[in-house]
Amino acid sequence: MHPKIKIAIAKKRDLKSIDTLRHSVYATELGQFEPSAEKSLHDRPEVESTYIVAYEGDKLAGFVGITAPSSPAYSIDHYILRSQSGLTYTDGLFEIRALTVIDQSRGTHVAPALMYAAFRYAQEHGARELIAIGHRKVRNMYIRLGMRPRGLNFKSGKLDYELLSASVESIEKELTRFDNRLKRLEQLVDWQVAIPFHPEKVCYHGGAFFEAIGATFENLNRRNQIINADVLDAWFPPCSESLKMLHEHLGWIMRTSPPNHAEGLVETLSQARGIRPENILPGGGSSPLIFLALTQWLNPRSKVLILNPMYGEYAHVLEKVVGCRVERFKLYREENYEIDTHRLSEKLSEGFDLFVWVNPNSPTGQHVRREKVEKVLKQCPASTRVWIDETYVEYAGDGQSLESYAAASENVVVVKSMSKVYGLSGLRVGYLCGSAALLNPLRQLTPPWTISLPAQVAAVKALKSPVYYKEKYEQTACLRHTLAEELNALGISEIIPGIGNFILFHLPDTMGDGPTLIKACRDKGLFIRDASEMGAGMGDRAIRIAVKDEFLNRKMINILRIALKECNQREVLSHA
Repeated sequence: MHPKIKIAIAKKRDLKSIDTLRHSVYATELGQFEPSAEKSLHDRPEVESTYIVAYEGDKLAGFVGITAPSSPAYSIDHYILRSQSGLTYTDGLFEIRALTVIDQSRGTHVAPALMYAAFRYAQEHGARELIAIGHRKVRNMYIRLGMRPRGLNFKSGKLDYELLSASVESIEKELTRFDNRLKRLEQLVDWQVAIPFHPEKVCYHGGAFFEAIGATFENLNRRNQIINADVLDAWFPPCSESLKMLHEHLGWIMRTSPPNHAEGLVETLSQARGIRPENILPGGGSSPLIFLALTQWLNPRSKVLILNPMYGEYAHVLEKVVGCRVERFKLYREENYEIDTHRLSEKLSEGFDLFVWVNPNSPTGQHVRREKVEKVLKQCPASTRVWIDETYVEYAGDGQSLESYAAASENVVVVKSMSKVYGLSGLRVGYLCGSAALLNPLRQLTPPWTISLPAQVAAVKALKSPVYYKEKYEQTACLRHTLAEELNALGISEIIPGIGNFILFHLPDTMGDGPTLIKACRDKGLFIRDASEMGAGMGDRAIRIAVKDEFLNRKMINILRIALKECNQREVLSHA
């Protein structure tokens, strides 16, 4: 077995070897500089670069330079005037330069490892755009990384060079195509670059519309210029009682500490759901409860089953945070992603520490009726803890929640959010329902004041207004049906029949891919969600769109019609 290729930031003792190799390649081999008697070629003094080196054993196999915007100059300034480059010279522009590999290591993993290390270094140090010059032998490597020619060429020594550039965001997307190769590369290198080999990933929920509004809220009136259909916030307002209470007492509510553990909210939930207070654990939305419980109950040895596709936060927590052994129960597109409960029961009989069941599921909207769920739960091994996420269950109609079942069970926990079904997404209210034996250890780890006073006040009033919300759920079903019909009229025939406040659909092959349509819609103020990332095998034409009110639904359809036409025209031109 060959020793691993060491990839590291160059130290002072490496610089002499770099200069020797630089002379060997750029002076002797390529004739770009006059050979020197000392057989050493120093960098230009005005170009300040950090070098990453590759060692095979004790021998320097190659290096690459990264020039930050703080440098007095980039190396490309020697060949191309800034006024001619077409580049925007900002504090996010980094140059990858002087990729050099010894002759006997060319064609191996040395060059890809150095290129990837240079990208990761620049990315971690704030790069937003990368530039490089590539000659014929390495140009394709830059292009595979996601960089694109800018139409500027020059000759140096024996080689013709070309200027290339790309945004860090586009390179990140391009690299997702090479996951298996990166895993292989990770195994082949001894990574000593002092940054993680992979970027630290945060859990993505959508919400790109805040890019248009402004994340620091200077001008919230911009919200009227966009449609945030990439998240599943309620299209309707909270009940009038919640709004009235906050409006009348907002000044006092904003400056006053809430009840420590949301005692009044727990009491109201207990009465509304018919379960005891000790079977309820409140939290600031479902996400903190997911992170709290799963990180306490599981470890890297835990074996967990999740649905595929499914709400992505669970895979993030289980794989990226806890590091569990995760298996995916595949749902099939040709079956509209319906859950075969018989097949599911057979799978659960294999034995898992935890099964996560989002019901109704997101992004599919598919719901399994309560009686079928209970049958699966009764057949499930008692040693398997079952976590049921019922964020959208109110849209399924009365009597579908498993809260009372979980309260009486020793291995079933239901997590509920009041965001999507009560119009309280911005206030963050959620709770767990389960046995006291399961919840009490988590209660000990829950700090006071996890739910703000405005959220507690609004949630209590919302729970006491069931008639208003039931009417809104029925209206949502009608709006969803009409929106699906209008999508179908646009030529989108593969629409998944769901029950939530959203629709999952697949674009036909004749309409191009999802990312292209999503970008075209964003340019027109409509934000929709690329659902392909929410499950393996969904393809690049899976899109989820939130249901809005009648006016906004019509506006969304009009934008989609125009965007689809533009995408189709580009598709025709690309094949002309």
